[in-house]
Amino acid sequence: MSGPQSWRPYVAGALTGVLATVSVAVSGKMLEKPKYLGASTTFVRAAGMVEQVVAPSHVAKNEYYQKEKPKFDWQFMLVIGILVGAFGAALVDGSFPMESVPPIWCQRFGSKVSVRAIGAVLGGIVAMFGARLAGGCPSGHGMSGLMQLSVSGFLALVGFFLGGACVANLVYRGGGESR
Repeated sequence: MSGPQSWRPYVAGALTGVLATVSVAVSGKMLEKPKYLGASTTFVRAAGMVEQVVAPSHVAKNEYYQKEKPKFDWQFMLVIGILVGAFGAALVDGSFPMESVPPIWCQRFGSKVSVRAIGAVLGGIVAMFGARLAGGCPSGHGMSGLMQLSVSGFLALVGFFLGGACVANLVYRGGGESR
């Protein structure tokens, strides 16, 4: 292999469709879950598990944790699977660079790891706030909504793309060429 080989979009799309179908079958039929592909709840539950160690009485009194108990469940496994699967795919196609700051970020904001870390944390906070505000994450609203051909799924996906394009334009405008 001379360099990173990208995944063919049609193959990746077909594999995503197969994975979504299997996910619906497993979570809907075998696990008897009405919802599938959502991950934002997992992060909130993980925070609750950490908080139980530090302040268990606060978790016991928290209204949210009364209905969504902090637990290690199928959604938690889904999030871990996404991480492992993405890592495996990047290793297979050779696109896993060991870099602390991506080149496009360096061109726009400099090479300080601390600035990149702050940007990543702030971006994560905004993304999780939006996911909680919307009542679910992009995978739940976009992917599963599109699989069901729901109007809200299409609208959510259009909003994600437009929002992403606007933010990318604001952040990277005039910052040089992307790779």
